[in-house]
Amino acid sequence: MSTGKLQINVFDGSIANPLSNSTVSVTISGQPENVVGEVLTNSSGKTDTLTLDAPPVEYSLNPGSPKPYSDYDVIIKKDGFESITINGVQILPDAIAAQNIYMKKSDDNENSERSYTIPDHTLYGTFPPKIAEEAVKPLPEASGFVVLDKVVIPEFIVVHDGSPYDDSAPNYWIPYQDYIKNVASSEIYATWPEEAIKANVLVIISFTLNRVFTEWYRSRGKNFTITSSTAYDQKFVYQRNIFQEISNVVDDIFSTFITKPSIDQPLFTQYCDGINVTCPGWLSQWESKNLGEQGEDYINILRRYYGSEIYLESATEVTGIPISFPGETLDVGSSGDAVRTIQRQLNSISNNYPLIPKLAVDGNYGQSTLDAVKTFQKIFDLPQTGYVDYKTWYEISKVYTAVMRLSN
Repeated sequence: MSTGKLQINVFDGSIANPLSNSTVSVTISGQPENVVGEVLTNSSGKTDTLTLDAPPVEYSLNPGSPKPYSDYDVIIKKDGFESITINGVQILPDAIAAQNIYMKKSDDNENSERSYTIPDHTLYGTFPPKIAEEAVKPLPEASGFVVLDKVVIPEFIVVHDGSPYDDSAPNYWIPYQDYIKNVASSEIYATWPEEAIKANVLVIISFTLNRVFTEWYRSRGKNFTITSSTAYDQKFVYQRNIFQEISNVVDDIFSTFITKPSIDQPLFTQYCDGINVTCPGWLSQWESKNLGEQGEDYINILRRYYGSEIYLESATEVTGIPISFPGETLDVGSSGDAVRTIQRQLNSISNNYPLIPKLAVDGNYGQSTLDAVKTFQKIFDLPQTGYVDYKTWYEISKVYTAVMRLSN
């Protein structure tokens, strides 16, 4: 039997503070008496990493195989908060699953609980195929809503959890990067070659940013950005676990999208699995995995489907971030305003995450700043390099923005 890993991160949903000493129980899905792990969260709201049984990795590399992941149920309890159960947490072999939990304070004298169920993965279950659309969209006229004049990374994606015509379905405000990670974890397997994961993530990003840039649903009188329906958009599962291997790729390229010289918008990059549904001219998920195994890099994988003229472009503005990445990695010996920004932001974050040491805001990147950055990277599941590269800069900025918003 192969194994995969699971880490649970628990927060106070009202103020986003980490919740220490939360009790986490993990059972085999549908077998509450079969407990395979019980752990407590630390001061950063994180559990130790659990090693759990999973099917052979070959199942996730070959279509038509038995279910390639194991299902587990996760139960989280904390005095003064509603209990939460996540049914069907998916564990892939040789991959790290992360389950984020946002607890809600319970009313006095109530022992309330909430439960969520993660459905089958799209490559294993049965879901409606994508209804074809034009790859380049007409832009709406400015009449009652903002029309973007450039591609901007939004702070949130408003996801309508159902068909666009189902007015009873709820809307969820999801941070942009979390949305991309959720969709990618729902649409592909984290065991695939990294170049195939990159190609698929770029397709998901471009699809999403096209919906944002063209105001596709809002220009039609809707109050959301995108839906969770595979017939109209791409799969999103509220409260699902994500995979660290996918998360790392998203953090590296979240502002990059696919376009063509002749268009002024992200290409609407539709895709399908290529097995149950075929889609000439769109990316085939399973075939892209095969191409990655054959040594193709992500840009050549993409050009096989969307044409040799496509190229990658990066959005220069990330909404909700106080200061954009300075353009070069900060490390020991760096100095100046960018270092002061990181020191100031880490000091604010440390009020919620006390493992991060306080820093002198002197603009000099010395050993103390290196150590504080490493601690931040460990807490937020980034490579523990100690230097501030693109992904670390934006993760620090994102957490800082959340902490400051909630403190006000």
